[in-house]
Amino acid sequence: MRTISFPPTTFLKSAAKLNQLPPDNGSEVAFIGRSNSGKSSAINAITGIKGLAKTSKTPGRTQLLNFFTLDNPQQRLVDLPGYGFARVDEQQKQDWEAVIADYLQTRQSLKGLVITMDSRHPLKTRDQAMLFWAKHYAIPLYILLTKMDKLSNQERLLSHKTTKKTLNELSIQAEIQPFSVTKPIGIHEARRMILQWLNNKPTAN
Repeated sequence: MRTISFPPTTFLKSAAKLNQLPPDNGSEVAFIGRSNSGKSSAINAITGIKGLAKTSKTPGRTQLLNFFTLDNPQQRLVDLPGYGFARVDEQQKQDWEAVIADYLQTRQSLKGLVITMDSRHPLKTRDQAMLFWAKHYAIPLYILLTKMDKLSNQERLLSHKTTKKTLNELSIQAEIQPFSVTKPIGIHEARRMILQWLNNKPTAN
């Protein structure tokens, strides 16, 4: 596959509430996933900028909606707070979820949602809830099966196959991409998909 470079990307701003978001114009691609699923690491690998999105071994590190702008200021990436086992109190979790739900429901510039799932145990209950939410609001989906380097070749094939089968059973349409930051696996494919969304180009199912 042809090597694809990602445009220069820089941190724009963080937001805790909807009224703090950048203007709702241009195009955005958002990243979300269970806590510690490799979401921030995926953003860094795709953009090619180490440390752009803050990573941590402590679940729940991303506590705000973090916006990054490409060299075209009308194109942005968004790092959303993780869901699941974040080490925060229940009220804060509920506050995060309310802001994320409102963002996904109302953001007109959102062109696609990247969901990171640990390839060793994808499609947990919260993952499926997010998939159904995105389906309800007709948000295009791209699943990164992360940490593929921790699986054997046979296990990788099985993870991909099982995930695809479950999505079919759930009647969820989504691209599935095996992914690893350390190997690396799937980085150029992910760049291609995200840039297609940002440039408002149709993607093949």
